[in-house]
Parts: sequence; C-alpha cells; structure tokens
Amino acid sequence: MADGKIHIFDTTLRDGEQVPGCKLNTKEKIELAIALETLGVDIIEAGFPISSPGDFESVQEISKVVKDTTVCGLTRAVLKDIEVAAEALKPARRPRIHTGIGTSDYHIKSKFNSNREDILQRAIQCVKWAKNFVDDVEFYAEDAGRTDNEYLARVVEAVIAAGATVVNIPDTTGYCLPHQYGEKIAYLVNNVPNIDKAIISCHCHNDLGLATANSISGVLSGARQIECTINGLGERAGNTSLEEVVMILKQHHTLGYYTNIQTKMLNPISRQVSDTMRMPVQANKAIVGSNAFSHSSGIHQDGFLKDSLTYEIIAPEEVGADGSRIVLTARSGRSALAHRFHLLGFQFNRNDVDTLYAEFLKIADRKKEVENEDLQLLAKTYQAVPA
Repeated sequence: MADGKIHIFDTTLRDGEQVPGCKLNTKEKIELAIALETLGVDIIEAGFPISSPGDFESVQEISKVVKDTTVCGLTRAVLKDIEVAAEALKPARRPRIHTGIGTSDYHIKSKFNSNREDILQRAIQCVKWAKNFVDDVEFYAEDAGRTDNEYLARVVEAVIAAGATVVNIPDTTGYCLPHQYGEKIAYLVNNVPNIDKAIISCHCHNDLGLATANSISGVLSGARQIECTINGLGERAGNTSLEEVVMILKQHHTLGYYTNIQTKMLNPISRQVSDTMRMPVQANKAIVGSNAFSHSSGIHQDGFLKDSLTYEIIAPEEVGADGSRIVLTARSGRSALAHRFHLLGFQFNRNDVDTLYAEFLKIADRKKEVENEDLQLLAKTYQAVPA
C-alpha cells in the first residue's frame, strides 16, 4: 500500500485564516499547529511570511515547536518573498517553501499583463530560487483549474526539472466539475515525462460546493497530496474540508488509500479551531456538525434503534463525537419515545406508549424539540391517573 499513502497538507493557519474575522495571533497559531501535528497531518502551511511581521513570527515560532511535521511557508514567484520565507523557516526540521504563479490565461493576461512563455520562465526561476534554500519545494500553478492542459503540462514538466518536489494543481476558483478536475490530473500523469519525480497535490476551493469531490477525484486520478483545512475554512466559500476527505478515504478503504490522521481527534480539533477562530460550525456539517449523528425522523429513529448501521456509516466515537442522538420532535415515532422513556427510568408497555404518544404529539407540535423534562412530567402525570 506504499503508493496509497495520501499526504494531508493542512492550510488552516494560512488559507483558513484568510476568512474575514478569523485572524490568529502567534500564540493561537502555535497552539493550533501543535494540535495539527498531534492530529497527524503531514504538512502544516504556517503562513505567508512576507505578508506581515506577525506572519513571519508565526512561521518562525511554529518552525521551532513542530517536531516531525513539515512546516511550509507560502511565497509569490518573487525572490524577496522566497528569501524571507527561507529565513522564517530556518528553525524547522523539515522546511518547505511553497512558491508559484498563476498559469491560466485569465491570470497571465489580466493579472500579470504577460504571456505564456514569460510566465513559464518565471515559474522555473522561482523554483530555482527556492531550491537554493530548501530541498523540499512545492510549486503552485494558480488557477490551474482554468489553465489549458497542454500549457499546464509544459509548466509542470519544467518546474519538476528545476527541482520542485511537489506540484500543486489548484482549482483556485472552485470552477471544475469532479470529472474535469480528475481528467486534468490524469492528463498530467500521462503527459508529463518526469511526473514520477514529484507528488501531485490537490488544492480545491468550494465556490460551487465541489471541493471535497474534486479532491477525491484528483486522488483517484493520481494525486497523492490533498490541501485542506479544518471545518473547510478558507477564502470565499472555503477550502476542501480535512475531516471529509480523510473519512471518505477511510470509509472507502477498499480503494487502497490511507492517511496518518488520528480520526478520533477530528471533532475535538474542529471545536478547538471553531473556538479559536471564532467561526461556528454549521449544524449539518459532515463529520463534525452538531447534527452529524442526530436522528429526528421516526423512520430513521426506528431503523437506527434496531441497528445503527441502517442510518450511520460512521460510528461517532470513530471521529471523537459525543455520540448518536435521538431528537424527539413531531416527526418522531413510538419506538423513539419508548426508548427515551426507558433511558429516563420509566417502564411502559405498548398500550401505555400508544396513549402517551398521543399526548407527546401535542407537546411536540408546540415545541421544536421535546426535552427530558417534558417527558418526565408527562410520565408522572400518566402514572398518577388511576387505572
């Protein structure tokens, strides 16, 4: 299974921090970096060193405390950026410089007012500069999702020849459909002669809600690194969600892929990131949302109580969640009601439950959720009625 290892590149501290209101100070970044290393991520993108003195300090301090995980600093294809990143990364045991440039015609013409040949040379140059400071250089072809495949292959071949150890193929705008992104990765695998000298990385944004699907499609086509964030945080609509791709690969283990992530930490670190970055997790978020293991429909509740596998493909404890929850609402059935009464210490037969259910529905129609206190009062009132 050596070829099946998927490297998890976490960019919560860089791309995730770009969410408005989610700015982190150095102390907060260090705490999260330590948690990410414990989680088992392979690479931590700690920041963009030249962007501010604070970011430089964060990358430098994280480089001092992280022991085994690769620490990465982002740069543009600018010598000064690369020099500053290299300085910040000096204390790191495993430093990586992540440098690159836009390769789509949108970026080449509108952003750089340039041409393809000039951008190709700049791509080669930035990798050579970075290689003077570190052995591990990752090149990003920004907006690769909208880059012509033939030109993209030329760029990738050239930067690998220049020394890039990882080539990042970002769907920067979240534009690609899963089959399109997968086909792009497959094109590189089949048309770049030296592609075996580097790891292909997926960096997908969620503008159309396809970041996770695109990343998995990229892996199926030959990528071996996924760039992602805790809770899917990131620029605009966010990035690929770490917890989602990790659990997809774990659930579909027959595909032969695996990560080093300690999945029992997923919910705890999700809460830590949410609290630290002051960004609530939506209730219906996969894996880590508060409703991820909640059951409200009577049909679902009945099936779940008979066998949890009928409606849960992941055990809550596998991802560090508090446990499954039966939520009592007007949609709930008799089996869920009987189950909750049993947990509260009341023993009722089927006829009792039928009678109580009618009263339960009256309460449920008045409230969004029926609480234990409501059921205790209902049970005691029923028991007080002479037979």
